[in-house]
Amino acid sequence: MTPAIALVGSACLFLALGVPVAFALGLATAAALLLTDSYPLLVLMKETFTGIDSFPLMAVPFFILAAELMSGGSLTEVLLRFAGQFVGHKRGGLGYTTVASLTFFSGISGSALADAAGPGSMLIRMMDNAGYKRSYAAALTASTAIVGPIIPPSITMIIYALQDETVSVSALFVAGIVPGILIAFAMCAVNWYISRKRNYRGQSELPPLTEILSNTWKAIPALMLPVIILGGMRAGWFTPTEASVVAVFYALLCGKYVYRTLEWKAVPDILARSALLSASVLIIIALSAAFAWLLTIEGLPQLMADWLIGMDLSPWSFLITVNIFLLIFGIFIEPLPGVMVLVPILAPVAAKLGIDPVHFAMIVIYNLTLGMITPPVGGLLFVTSNVSRVPLSALVSELMPFLWAHGVVLVLLTFLPGLSTWLPHLLGFIR
Repeated sequence: MTPAIALVGSACLFLALGVPVAFALGLATAAALLLTDSYPLLVLMKETFTGIDSFPLMAVPFFILAAELMSGGSLTEVLLRFAGQFVGHKRGGLGYTTVASLTFFSGISGSALADAAGPGSMLIRMMDNAGYKRSYAAALTASTAIVGPIIPPSITMIIYALQDETVSVSALFVAGIVPGILIAFAMCAVNWYISRKRNYRGQSELPPLTEILSNTWKAIPALMLPVIILGGMRAGWFTPTEASVVAVFYALLCGKYVYRTLEWKAVPDILARSALLSASVLIIIALSAAFAWLLTIEGLPQLMADWLIGMDLSPWSFLITVNIFLLIFGIFIEPLPGVMVLVPILAPVAAKLGIDPVHFAMIVIYNLTLGMITPPVGGLLFVTSNVSRVPLSALVSELMPFLWAHGVVLVLLTFLPGLSTWLPHLLGFIR
């Protein structure tokens, strides 16, 4: 048995047994090393640590900490009032408020799971109390939380840039803005249709101008965080990693001195939550790196690349094939290990076919992120089901219109490269 066969076979077996993805990849690597005796087992430890021995990766825990600090500083309530004042009075207003609030919050958290578990749980309760079907509220929240890894800052984009040196974190951050907004509009369109069908009415009147101005003024400091991150990187004041540290200090300043709701006694708990979430992300990255190393050493990426090139596909045919493959692959694998394993294989082929690397990156990231709301693995579904106390079967039954809307957005991103590349070119992140 060759190491490659043992590696892939073991990974499939562990995933079928329900082992968490990170540990399934780690155990598969260990099994392949032990069964074939081609490499010492010490390789697993070495490559695991090498996978997270990276300066750009330091941005991950800092962005997570910044999001936790902003949440501890009543950011959720501020953004909720800001978003709700414009759309809360319309038919399906709380649904629109959910979409807008999660989109704004995604510009701070960079994580779909954080969006669903934090502001998402609050919004689901509000929609339930207002007469919305609870399973619908949960489905809307899960489907909209997808924008977390799309709108900057994004943990997935940081990992992607480490796997494909032809793109920068800064360019990917800017490239995600238009697709993220497009996803939000698609979710609003579904909410408009469902709200009319089920007669979900607005819950309040349009607030007076003075209240609108007050809520907007209070929301500006929170909304400025992604602007500061992107503006500072564009001006050359700091790198993406340094931007994450700036984000932490800015979040601390806002929570303590601007909103004055962050107490020093709450900081230890915030640090503990951030450490746990950072550890879970870095474990996935570390064990995925060991798995990807063995794949590379055995030449599987090159074999697959040669096979794809040998098919003599046109760029559009290749993108369609990749979309189908990633949608299936994403059902079983979470986005971070998916990026670690697949990008070194697919990105070089896309480059040889003349596909813009930023355009291709957005297609890959969006596809793999969609896997978070598709059973059976869909981690976002389990988190949303847990925080909303909605059975998974009821949640999935409400998902279909949202999945169709995501499919439309994916087609647009695939065949209209400018949706991903226009803004980075305009702002000078791509030359």
